[in-house]
Amino acid sequence: MFDFLAWLPQLPISSDVALILSAFLVSLTAATIAMIRNRHLVNQTGDEDGDIGMIFENPKAIMPHILELRDRIVRALIAVVLGTVASFMLTDQVIAALAAPIGGVANIQVIRVTEIVSVWFRVALTVGIVLASPYVLAQVWIFVMTGLKPSERRAFYLLSPAAMILFLTGVAFAYYAMLPVAIPFLTTFLDFTAQPTLEDYIKFVTTVLLWVGVSFEMPLVVFGLAKLKIVNARMLAQNWRIAVVVIAILAAFITPTPDPINMGIVAAPLLVLYALSIVLALFA
Repeated sequence: MFDFLAWLPQLPISSDVALILSAFLVSLTAATIAMIRNRHLVNQTGDEDGDIGMIFENPKAIMPHILELRDRIVRALIAVVLGTVASFMLTDQVIAALAAPIGGVANIQVIRVTEIVSVWFRVALTVGIVLASPYVLAQVWIFVMTGLKPSERRAFYLLSPAAMILFLTGVAFAYYAMLPVAIPFLTTFLDFTAQPTLEDYIKFVTTVLLWVGVSFEMPLVVFGLAKLKIVNARMLAQNWRIAVVVIAILAAFITPTPDPINMGIVAAPLLVLYALSIVLALFA
């Protein structure tokens, strides 16, 4: 029988990262349960009733929607508060995980008296919002889906998991492949040994993780443009040289180092994603 527990420690995931992912998985599960419990709202409208602007023809029909919006906003705010409270127990693990590419918090210095407190609370609030984001987006979707056509709902159910997977893949790529190469290069450039401050380092790492994650959404962006008839697969294939130049510029913008090695680390998966975008454009 396959021993899952024996296989789990072999994963390249630290205990801090595993704890953060577990908390996010709990939030994602709560969002999924909320969407399933409200699935009966999907069947209240059909393709002919999917225009949300129709409710303004009857003023009395607006009030239930306003009350529904109020309830969804309250639920979303409660989720943000609960996520922030939960993040207070995860902030130390988050900072430790972010400091792993530089070798731990021992290699980061603090030069201002209030720097530790301000960074700690900023990370806690950010983590709280991130943890609550799946449930908040679920509440937004529950409110909006009654005004959408079934075809538009199906597109959401197909594209939203893909968008999350691509973004998390980009974040994981930056954390495990890019930062371990870029940070040692930056901190030992020209035989100087740099010891960044806590605030600058956290801001730098989170910015890189965010933009690399966003750049991995390129296939879905191209898919949407293809659905809107703005681009097509033939156009993308014929202009691959322009795409290479654009990707190189984008990699130079995202990459925190000026050397071509780190730029190549970022550009390589983007080129693969561009090829995937051509395939998705065919389906679109």
